[in-house]
Amino acid sequence: MKTYAAIRAIASYLPAEIEQNEATPVNKKIGISERHIATKDEAASDMAVHAAENLFETYDIVPADIDFVLLCVQTPDYPFPTTACLVQDRLGISQTAGAMDYNLGCSGYPYGLGVARGLIETGMAKNLLLLTASVYAKYVNKKDGIIRPLFGDGGTATLVSAVEADHPMLDGFVFGTDGSRGDSLIIPAGGSRHMPCDTPEKSTSDARGNTRTNYNMFMDGNVITGFSMHTVPPLVKAVLEKAGLTTEDLDGAVFHQANHFLLEHLRPRCGLADVPFYNDIEHTGNLVSGSIPYALEALAKSGQLDGHHHVLLAGFGVGLSWSGCVADFGAML
Repeated sequence: MKTYAAIRAIASYLPAEIEQNEATPVNKKIGISERHIATKDEAASDMAVHAAENLFETYDIVPADIDFVLLCVQTPDYPFPTTACLVQDRLGISQTAGAMDYNLGCSGYPYGLGVARGLIETGMAKNLLLLTASVYAKYVNKKDGIIRPLFGDGGTATLVSAVEADHPMLDGFVFGTDGSRGDSLIIPAGGSRHMPCDTPEKSTSDARGNTRTNYNMFMDGNVITGFSMHTVPPLVKAVLEKAGLTTEDLDGAVFHQANHFLLEHLRPRCGLADVPFYNDIEHTGNLVSGSIPYALEALAKSGQLDGHHHVLLAGFGVGLSWSGCVADFGAML
């Protein structure tokens, strides 16, 4: 028996405010009828803290057990300090714990699991709190009918701990990056490249009247869809090869929940037509890095992860970036 990193528990938080999508053909196609939206007073740290508190309460975990906080966030409370440091303090986690943010979106959860595995299996941590937090809706123009129906806000918390096992509980990690297409999903202004004090706000509208400014999110849907269709099938193949598995060995697959239409087309392209496959964001929208753990929590609550030792996880999107791994859920609390 060796010490391996394993997912022990998952919890989530969604803001109370709900925004309904119009029942248009396009919105029906993407499979999203409503989304939870953070209020103007709610920030990314609030999403993460509430999710962690739900985890602690549900699974009787105490802050003193946590020795590392890892937060996936692209919408931090401030340029600095690190949002994970603020979360550490608010949760009452020891000052001897490590805490860091990492800036990734849709691929962020498998990336975080990879970092967690490295920290735990090298002995630098024993109980790591992997958090995701997104308030993307704050960065979408209310008059943008293309992007606004897609994204919801929320946070997730995953306890990744050291366990004794005879095989890796997180395996087959594959990562990929294509920064040459980073401008296909971007907020152009507001960072150090185009500082707010130096960059006037400029508004543009397309032929359909969808409006956004350079401080709002821009997404080239055709590029992102093409990227996903081209990148994800080889990602799945590479993960399976690295883990020494075939699709017949899989107990399930959970992809980043981008939209219903995209996942329906990706599933057969990835050879997963006969594998249990999660595809449900009707009441949440795209939760970015939180979409995979939110789906896993739903499966765990319904007992659908019981006895599941080979679940393929795949994230892909903003960056452009992609990642995948295979998770064994045999050590869940």
